[in-house]
Amino acid sequence: QLQLVDSGGGLVQPGGSLRLSCTASGKTLNYISITWFRQAPGKEREGVSCISSRGGVTYYADSVKGRFTIARDNAKGTAYLQMNYLRPAAPGVSSCAASWGPLTDWARPDSYAYWGQGTPVTVSS
Repeated sequence: QLQLVDSGGGLVQPGGSLRLSCTASGKTLNYISITWFRQAPGKEREGVSCISSRGGVTYYADSVKGRFTIARDNAKGTAYLQMNYLRPAAPGVSSCAASWGPLTDWARPDSYAYWGQGTPVTVSS
């Protein structure tokens, strides 16, 4: 069974940066799309960014365009989300999710069968 482990969260000041990592078990990263979600207490998961299995197609939520960059290194079995110019927000948990094959709606959580455990992210002064 495919397993994902995400990491890289933490506490940063507004305007700062974080890089999240998502590692996949085995050598399966070549075949899966990866999406990062964010969830705050009392809120539903919201899609942040998505990258196709070979990295040729990317998607971003409007709120993060120009500030975040998604990338992957399939040889290392890892996908990344570089988050720059972070804005104040309620504390939340960021999770990576994976799907086999093409996605019809990248931002819907029910499009994904595999999830990382989540890494907390807080942007606050």
